[in-house]
Amino acid sequence: MSATASLPSAGPTAVPKDVRWVLLGVMLAMLLSMLDNMVVSTAMPTIVGDLGGLEHISWVVTAYTLVTAVTTPVWGKFGDLFGRKPMYLASIALFIVGSALCGTSGSMGELIAYRVVQGIGAGGIGAGAFALIGALVPPRERGKYQGMTASVMAIGTIGGPLLGGFVTGNFDWRWAFYINLPIGLVALVWLWLKLQVPSPRIQAKIDWTGITLLTLSISAIVLAATWAGSTYAWGSWQILSLGAAAIVGLALFVRVEKRVSEPLLPLSVFTGHRNYPLAMILLLAAGVVMFGAGLYLPLFQQTVQGASATNSGLLMLPMMIPVVIVSTIAGKVMSATGKYKVFPVVGTLFLTAGTGLLATMDAHTSSLVTSLSMVLVGIGLGFTLQMAGTIAQNSVSLRDMGAAMSSVNLFRTLGGSLGVAVFGSLFTRAVQPHLPAGAEADPNALRDLPAGAKDAYLGAFATGTSHIFLTAAILCALAFVAAVFVIEVPLKKAGSPVPTGTTEVSGTAEVSGTAKTSPAVTAG
Repeated sequence: MSATASLPSAGPTAVPKDVRWVLLGVMLAMLLSMLDNMVVSTAMPTIVGDLGGLEHISWVVTAYTLVTAVTTPVWGKFGDLFGRKPMYLASIALFIVGSALCGTSGSMGELIAYRVVQGIGAGGIGAGAFALIGALVPPRERGKYQGMTASVMAIGTIGGPLLGGFVTGNFDWRWAFYINLPIGLVALVWLWLKLQVPSPRIQAKIDWTGITLLTLSISAIVLAATWAGSTYAWGSWQILSLGAAAIVGLALFVRVEKRVSEPLLPLSVFTGHRNYPLAMILLLAAGVVMFGAGLYLPLFQQTVQGASATNSGLLMLPMMIPVVIVSTIAGKVMSATGKYKVFPVVGTLFLTAGTGLLATMDAHTSSLVTSLSMVLVGIGLGFTLQMAGTIAQNSVSLRDMGAAMSSVNLFRTLGGSLGVAVFGSLFTRAVQPHLPAGAEADPNALRDLPAGAKDAYLGAFATGTSHIFLTAAILCALAFVAAVFVIEVPLKKAGSPVPTGTTEVSGTAEVSGTAKTSPAVTAG
């Protein structure tokens, strides 16, 4: 099949001379938000020991994740309307304030409330980072900078638990939050001085109805994903009610977005070119694998293979090092050739193979075999994760870049939450019947179990892990099909900026409410 396509302008006309220095500040802010969750998770036992409130511990994470998800598209749209630089600086400042407040918490209730403030800032950091890359770097040149974003993800995933263990082991737990202050201030000042990006001059009308409906819908989805299979059964009225609320809310949201002049999330980004929704599928699969592997592989290695919990960050090295290396190489090749389709196709094949091998693990699988399987997964993520983001960026107009990239971050967050919820249900269903008496209250009691009972439990633990990665392998196979249908549109080294008041979407230019269309895709 040969195909030609007309895509919207998705980048500036030239790369700023000091773009690497500018992006260094953007990456520092991204690292700040990524590290935080990992560090806090490691510090939670110490925090609970000091503040109490064990019954509310899950809300320390849920509150942060929930507001991050619901505010991400709002920040993205505000960046489109009022300028990406002021919105990004505001999100960093809010994250710093939230971190300072968290460090002063005197109760679990205060900590949860202050985590909400932190999460609002994190939503803006995630929404703005990719939009800024899209605004600063032409499509074909973006591959050169993918290694930076991949490195940030790897450092956040690996360094978070290590830093959290070091801080809580050598300092007061409050420094798990205070450590954000100097890093955040450096990023804030750096970007205030270095970042120069055009700001729109338009009359903005805020889509408050859309914001409200999307907030309620996402809240229902995240709460259902958090509670299903743990607090409430999957078929309980509470979970079914949340599911129904999410469906109705999203239906009303779509209806509203079709009618308002400045929609929160322009539906044209999904309908303008098929590469965008296909990129969402790729990001969803990659996000689910990364979240699932990051949570359950260390558990398997510690519980079944006897690895040390103090080295939890190092256990992920076989997967994360290939992510950095492969994404950097793929980005350079893409910049040199202008082609990218082969990477997500090969990447999803590696993901399917790697997760398929992880699905064969049992209680006798060696650490070497697990590590080799993780290398395959890392290669797949390196080829897929950042390239899918580039495909999404290249499929929308610069005018809608903030909203489009915020939806990328939104899909990744929701995909991870839903994936982990489903994985948790599969894992619990496999392990619960074999959980020895007393082990639920004290996991250390497993060490003193008779050999037969211990072997049965470890076998069930391995089975639950296998079910998780079998599900992930099926999802990755579906992502491979999506990658095959991506249309190869050669990336240009410079794009034509979209005039003010004009929105280009796959060959359609809308001016003052009228539209002139031309064929967007010709395939044969």
